[in-house]
Amino acid sequence: MTRVHVLATGGTIASRSGEGSGATAGDAAEAILAGMDATADVEITGEDVMTVGSYRLGLPELATIARTARERAADPGIDGVVVTHGTDTMEETAFLADLLNGTDTPVVFTGAQRAADHPDTDGPRNLRQAVLAAAQPDARGLGVLIAFDGALLSARGTRKGHTMASQPFTGGTLVGTTHGDGFHLHARPHRPGTLDLPDSGLDGTRVDLVTAHPGADPAALTWAADRGADVVVLAGTGLGNAGPGHAEAVAELADRGVPVVLATRTLAGPVLGVYGDGGGADILAAGAVPAGELTPFQARILAATVAASHPDPPEFRAQFERLR
Repeated sequence: MTRVHVLATGGTIASRSGEGSGATAGDAAEAILAGMDATADVEITGEDVMTVGSYRLGLPELATIARTARERAADPGIDGVVVTHGTDTMEETAFLADLLNGTDTPVVFTGAQRAADHPDTDGPRNLRQAVLAAAQPDARGLGVLIAFDGALLSARGTRKGHTMASQPFTGGTLVGTTHGDGFHLHARPHRPGTLDLPDSGLDGTRVDLVTAHPGADPAALTWAADRGADVVVLAGTGLGNAGPGHAEAVAELADRGVPVVLATRTLAGPVLGVYGDGGGADILAAGAVPAGELTPFQARILAATVAASHPDPPEFRAQFERLR
């Protein structure tokens, strides 16, 4: 019999409404699994990693979840791993898990948009779909996936695109779909490689995110470095542009040995050095590392992962460009 191991971390799928307050995470793995319809020929086991709303997570907690997923995926007695997680930051934790997971074992993240005590909760349905996907031999070697509302998306490139919809995620690669007890494979996602973390994980690693906008003050970049950021991600406009002074600020940080990663706040497309006069071409010439097509949020996760083990700027650039 196929064995799927469920790691519970909190989120809406584990939340219930408190009297006179908003919903908070509290259900453990046992309660989450009890609400799911049975699946034939799949043995399901559960484990509590943490119980928290994903908006409260920091980089060390993301590392704990991702490392636990990798360890369980490496267990020869486990055929698939499911991680229940809040949707707010699922795109970041799932991407980190994908970066760390060098096994072929399916690892599938899922959650809910409506709390466990909501009359139309979607958690049990999403969980069942995730378990069925994780149990499929065809899901091996696909990297970390996100299962939601019948769709299986690659962790890389996916982002939360709606606050309330039953399918909150957009972007990424549509790897497959589930229907009933069936799993249908559509595509294999791009996976450039994996990277390990030092024993300290992401403890003490700081990567700040600065967003370009009309009238943005480039001093935000130096402010982040002054307060201990190991790397700064600049979410530029369009192809990776920012207003006057940003290229000069990037050059200053490069001189100080603080890498700047240039991403775009636009929903899709790569960063390219097309525009001068302080635009993306000048920012890249000043030393910024292009994020490619990674979202600013996933670029931050990759930057933190690389900086934790490769803090030297030339090595940081080489590893980031290999894995972006």
